Amino acid sequence: MTQGSVIDTLAFRAGEIILYPGNPGPRDRIYRVESGLVRIQSVDDDGNALTLRFVRPGEYFGEEALSGGERRYHAEAAADTRIAQIHPNRLDPQETLNLAVQLALALGRTYDAIQRLVSQRLKNRIAAALLDLRDTSLAVRDSRGRVMIHITHDEIASAVGSVRETVTKVVGELAREGLIKSGYGRVLLVDISALEKLAQQSG
Repeated sequence: MTQGSVIDTLAFRAGEIILYPGNPGPRDRIYRVESGLVRIQSVDDDGNALTLRFVRPGEYFGEEALSGGERRYHAEAAADTRIAQIHPNRLDPQETLNLAVQLALALGRTYDAIQRLVSQRLKNRIAAALLDLRDTSLAVRDSRGRVMIHITHDEIASAVGSVRETVTKVVGELAREGLIKSGYGRVLLVDISALEKLAQQSG
């Protein structure tokens, strides 16, 4: 991005809401994640949340500022996050191409997530969701180099289209099998190879 398209850079703490559902107005912008992680989440009338996608550094959200379509999601900082506000009318051709490519990649990942939701058991979906987060700002490495992801069972449930009580049971099963270790608000990935095999299974 050239500096001319960036209006401002904003900082959000983990858990802060960046965007709410609603119709975009004339002051709405496109947003690019500079650092951290943004969770795009839909919440139904009963308060059940479904994570639609995660937005990583270099990726965009708020594309309804271009289309004028209704925003049907919350955008939440999943970790301490910095985002650039981008004026949609100041995009040059290369910037527009970059935006289109990133949104196309995001759409592809969304298709993959929908496919997992309809074709995989919950255990497989949880394995895939944890692996998907291992290269984000939610993940750190312990003294032995193993990946630990800071995530709650509620957040896992939102990511895989389930409820916390059921996720807790399946997380316990994965822990008993030695694939992970689960603590308060964190999951340690113990056997990456086994998790990868599980994530690739269908049915």
